Amino acid sequence: MSRFRMGLTLRIVAVLGVLGIAVFPLYWMFVTALSSDADLFAGEARLLPDFSQFGVFADALAEGEVVGWLRNSLVIAAGTTLLSIGLGIPLGYALSRFSFRGKVVMTVVLLLTQMLPEALMVVPLFALFNRFDLLDSLIGLVLANSAFVLPIVALILKGAIDAIPRELEEAGRVDGARPLTMLVRINVPLIAPSIAAAAVISFFHAWNEFVFAVTFIYAPEMQPASVGIAGFIGEVGTPVQTVMAVAFLFTLPAVAFYLFAQKYVVAGMTAGAVKG
Repeated sequence: MSRFRMGLTLRIVAVLGVLGIAVFPLYWMFVTALSSDADLFAGEARLLPDFSQFGVFADALAEGEVVGWLRNSLVIAAGTTLLSIGLGIPLGYALSRFSFRGKVVMTVVLLLTQMLPEALMVVPLFALFNRFDLLDSLIGLVLANSAFVLPIVALILKGAIDAIPRELEEAGRVDGARPLTMLVRINVPLIAPSIAAAAVISFFHAWNEFVFAVTFIYAPEMQPASVGIAGFIGEVGTPVQTVMAVAFLFTLPAVAFYLFAQKYVVAGMTAGAVKG
């Protein structure tokens, strides 16, 4: 075998291995959801799904609560993504292009906020939301998640704007463009890949978030799917097939969003890799 064919074979094996590691958890949830009780407790794992058990998905969706949980998760994730990107673009632009007192301190503080666990923010946010009647509200969760993810979004977009030559804005300034115009018409199109990468980070954080949701939401119909799935776990027993079926359905929208944005994410990572 020539060195070219051997190298190609190794690359194909490596790609299939990485793909298998990424896809296998999703496949395992699907197979477990379609397993009978006898299969689960037989002592030997089932490798292929038993489609005669497919009714577990219909039963999970028929309860109604699962659809509501997924809808709430979608509202929270979409709201968090739009708000964090909407605020992160002007914040990143200000940190990149303007000089003002305290700029370095603000950048360091934004970076330090990413080192704080969510648990430290629960108590002060709970008191604040209670005062402004934001508890048991999807808007409150959107605000909490946006506050947590906004610093990293702003720093990602600041790095992308830093890579844009200032000469482009100087040309626009000669034509009479104002800072807002230059941001919207010059910078935003050029940092679109980084915006897509930041949007994926925001969406995934809000989609999977649990601590804020389980603390700030009381009504069952307002819970997101991350909290709803945890409610299946009981002291007496846990319906494993139902948990896996709902978890599989919970994963699909996030996977679909990532597949939609992946080409922009890869482009954004490549652009950031050449920035010193």
